[in-house]
Amino acid sequence: MMATKRSGAVPTVSEPRYKVKKTEDIHVVMPDGVRIALCIWQPDVEGENFPTLYAASPYQWQYDDVPAIPLFPWRETGPVDWYVERGYVYVHADVRGSGRSEGQFRFLSATEQMDHYHVIEWIAKQPWSDGKIGGIGQSYFGFSQWLMATTQPPHLTCIAPYDALFDPYRGSSYHGGIYCAYRTNWYTGVRANNLHRAAGGRQGKLMDWDLGLELTRHNTYDDFWKERAAIERADRIKIPVLSIGHWAKVGLHLRGNLEGFNAIDTEKKLLVTAAPTPRDVHHMYDTIAFHETELLPFYDHYLKGYRSGYDKLAAVRLEVRGANMVRHEKEWPIRRAKYTSFYLRKGPSGAVTSLNDGALSLDKPGKDEGSTSYSYPDEKWINGVVAMGPDGPDPVRRVLTFTTPPLPEDLEVIGPILLELHAASDQIDTDFIVKLSQQEPQSRADRKRGVNPKFINVSKGWLKASHHTTKNAARSRRYRPYYDHDDPRPLVPGQSYKFEIEIHPIAFLFKKGRRIRLEIVNGDSAATDRGWVHPYHPDKRGSDTIHHHAAQPSRLLLPVMPAARRKK
Repeated sequence: MMATKRSGAVPTVSEPRYKVKKTEDIHVVMPDGVRIALCIWQPDVEGENFPTLYAASPYQWQYDDVPAIPLFPWRETGPVDWYVERGYVYVHADVRGSGRSEGQFRFLSATEQMDHYHVIEWIAKQPWSDGKIGGIGQSYFGFSQWLMATTQPPHLTCIAPYDALFDPYRGSSYHGGIYCAYRTNWYTGVRANNLHRAAGGRQGKLMDWDLGLELTRHNTYDDFWKERAAIERADRIKIPVLSIGHWAKVGLHLRGNLEGFNAIDTEKKLLVTAAPTPRDVHHMYDTIAFHETELLPFYDHYLKGYRSGYDKLAAVRLEVRGANMVRHEKEWPIRRAKYTSFYLRKGPSGAVTSLNDGALSLDKPGKDEGSTSYSYPDEKWINGVVAMGPDGPDPVRRVLTFTTPPLPEDLEVIGPILLELHAASDQIDTDFIVKLSQQEPQSRADRKRGVNPKFINVSKGWLKASHHTTKNAARSRRYRPYYDHDDPRPLVPGQSYKFEIEIHPIAFLFKKGRRIRLEIVNGDSAATDRGWVHPYHPDKRGSDTIHHHAAQPSRLLLPVMPAARRKK
């Protein structure tokens, strides 16, 4: 915990002093006449004014009193009363067309963004407001924060987007240009929660706009997505930002917190946690301990001018998975990480049962190592690309793998990852879905009977092959390609291409005696990829070839930290 007492005349932390007063069904009229519904929690005292924490989502403030448990994944406000007791007003708005707000829901639209502008300026004029307003909340609440900051309300003082998209096309709906079913499924749940009520209860909101249709219709990065992507207007974010991401949220939000931090030019700090699962990420925001340690010092510093110690924190703090340590850095990515090539090789590695059991090596391949091909869909896939093994479902049995020997020493990898893949297809398009794992040691008996080793998924990457030619030179970095995804171009069947595939960044300590494993296939599975799965399209029938010889050396580029400079 940071400082908890007073230092001289300036407080160091907000302490509980107030009782909480709650006012429901406040409506703020927008310029077009639509009324946005708010609930306000504030200190129950007369004659004082306070800074405000502003939260906005389609998750309905009327349900902010449900228990903060995994059963209610959209309960993402943080501990409301806890902040109010410490001298903050908390305002939760139902975004346009949701909850008790009027109008039509349009998912992060420009109109919704400007609603935040007008609500924030309305707050600043209230007698209980001191004119300083900060954004709060995770997930959709976090998207809203990035976007409201681009509209530059004069009284928006700071934001702290937690686990939050910055670009909904690349970060959630079309990974590498490949359609993901998550957002459509998410909207089904949001609509049901908004509409369904107990018999005789107050009528819910019918959200009749078909977001699922719009998501599938806009399958390239067009104006629909640019309107909703904060990255297109990142230069307009000029207020202090605390961006909080999580290594466990690859495929949903991690990219947003990292890209958002890099894209803005303002007072900013980055924290990336090693929470082990998405559920842990969500629950962390429910805990008072996290807010007391990480968020209250931020708000106290910028909204109250307290000596909270926030300004003394490193610009970048990275919890390293597998190492039980935190790196305190000046920058992201870390410049002193040395990119090291691990070459895809013919194999066998002898460590895993897969379609090819290829190897991954520091040594370059010879001229005679050729290539590896596979045909799809595989007749043994039973749940996406998951097949059956001796002990049940096996996610790597019928995919391509490339695996290192056991590591001779610990290997700390921190930063963006690049896969340079020389490949061809007999089709005019194909998908590359890539996973990076730490493979655990295995007994000889299990290896002999074909049981695959246990492993830890570390990161993922995606690329629709037809999108690879439209790389954005201005936004790309050497080890992190950035594709425009606006002009798909068919492959020439049988022609070899060099694909640069972004594998999402990590901070991970690969342990001595473990192996690094790369998986490549054109699909995934709900059994292994949770809700962030990519439906297998019936057009995906063909054969792909990956080259790994001297003239076309496919390789994985990992940012390895110098061993001598590792510090806890």
